[in-house]
Amino acid sequence: MNRRHLAALPKAELHNHLDGSLRAATVIELAEEVGYRDLPTTDEAQLAEWFFQGESGSLESYLAAFQHTIGVMQTASAIERVAYEAGLDLAADGVVYAELRFAPILNTQRGLHREDAIEAALSGMAKAQKKTGVILGLIVDAMRNEPDSLPDARAAIRFAGQGVVGFDLAGPEYGFPADDHLPACRLVKENGLGLTIHAGEADGPNSIHRALTRCMADRIGHGIRIADDIGEDDSLGGVATLVRDRQIPLEVCPSSNLHTLGITATDHPMGRLHRLGFNLTLNTDNRLMSRVSLTDEFAFASEHHGFTLQDLHAATVSALQAAFVDHSVRQSLLERVAPAYAS
Repeated sequence: MNRRHLAALPKAELHNHLDGSLRAATVIELAEEVGYRDLPTTDEAQLAEWFFQGESGSLESYLAAFQHTIGVMQTASAIERVAYEAGLDLAADGVVYAELRFAPILNTQRGLHREDAIEAALSGMAKAQKKTGVILGLIVDAMRNEPDSLPDARAAIRFAGQGVVGFDLAGPEYGFPADDHLPACRLVKENGLGLTIHAGEADGPNSIHRALTRCMADRIGHGIRIADDIGEDDSLGGVATLVRDRQIPLEVCPSSNLHTLGITATDHPMGRLHRLGFNLTLNTDNRLMSRVSLTDEFAFASEHHGFTLQDLHAATVSALQAAFVDHSVRQSLLERVAPAYAS
């Protein structure tokens, strides 16, 4: 499959961080607007190169680059612009449905409340939807390394039915188990929001197990360390069996995984997981830090792991089936994307 064909395919994205997907030019302009003086450079090309975290080698190092994007996203107008441009960029990449996520607690350094930040993101997303036709939902993140996630959960619930579709636990995985935030997870589930949890990105199968069995996550963000529970003979351990047999959706972000784990393209377990019947979706995670589009991730899957057009369709269908969206919208999207994969 050539890149032009891949670019034209309708796609669905479930795992995309707003503060990891800014345009470099926007970072510079927003820094000037809000008086943020800590950028490493104000040259657009040099800044884009600085943000690229292809050599970070660890999740902690990778996350350090976010200080600057978060630093310029401290006003409602800045957040609205970032969300609007994210929607435009996704639509230009052939994405017909996307769930964007961010942690509003990180946007309160200059006096914004969580609710202000969420409202601004929703406003930007609504403008992008109107302009492009892409359908967007917002996931509110709580940070695993922050002690109290209940205010984040309550803020998310306030906007349920108004564009917020889910809740997530993000941030450093080691030392911060998901069930430390069990009250918040239970609250959002009780109020009808979808629950996805970063797990199995840096930590192993036990992290995934806790997210699923204790927090009752609907989906797992990343999840590729489930491969640690699979033997060389492809025999599945207990957690891998649970994930595969229950068809738990894994929000796989190939390029980001290469950058945070320091693995090669062929070492990534996505091809093996797909072959063994795990439920994979393809995502970008952070378009700025990993210098990636969903078309790039489709090409990665095709070139390095043998994904066929049918495999890419299956991943897109999996994403839409796992999307935090109502039945009628899901069915409409499934019918919309099918013809493009039939050729």
